[in-house]
Amino acid sequence: MGLLILLFVALFILTTLPSLWTKAILNKYRKPHPDIPGTGLQFAEHLLQKLDLKGVKVEETDQGDHYDPIEKVVRISTANAHSNSLTAITTVAHEMGHALQDKTDYPELKQRTALIERAAIMQKFAGMALMITPLMIPLAHTPMVAFLTFGAGFIAMGVPVIIHLSTLPVEFDASFKRALPLLKEGNYLSKKDNKIAKKILFACAMTYVAASLSSLFNLWKWLKALKR
Repeated sequence: MGLLILLFVALFILTTLPSLWTKAILNKYRKPHPDIPGTGLQFAEHLLQKLDLKGVKVEETDQGDHYDPIEKVVRISTANAHSNSLTAITTVAHEMGHALQDKTDYPELKQRTALIERAAIMQKFAGMALMITPLMIPLAHTPMVAFLTFGAGFIAMGVPVIIHLSTLPVEFDASFKRALPLLKEGNYLSKKDNKIAKKILFACAMTYVAASLSSLFNLWKWLKALKR
């Protein structure tokens, strides 16, 4: 029992602290920077031309910073779109890293995109199956009901694990193999600020690691409950 409690505490720390630390880092470097001439939106537009990302658009959004590989849109949050902070500029560089992945046909990005599209369909069917299972139990006393329930539950709990794990290499590549070199080679930041940018990207990367651990933990709890 004591070991189980320690495991829960360790997992809580591993899945919660990275998110809290990331928020603290991002907030710390959100203040306007005296040496950065343009906003996040202006920087994104500049990079579109410099990197020759034809067919890619930039939009302001209230849904959080992300790159949409299906619609070919780099979406920048309102907070970063109108700011020249290190957080804003670093975040834009990261999202442009995803656009570069798409341009170069980075396999892991394509695989993740295809997986997310399929997962949406699978989880919709899984949700429907879980909803109708209680109605089927009185009507059909067969192992098929149990298999249906297990299959739907496994999709609902297992697919997020696969998506989170497939996300890790994509995010690390966008941050450390594309965004950081982009900032350094373009001389957009000073040496001191480049180190801070690396710190920001590392903090954000840890949230994806935490999400992967959390989804694995949820799957483990579900499988453990089935054994009872």
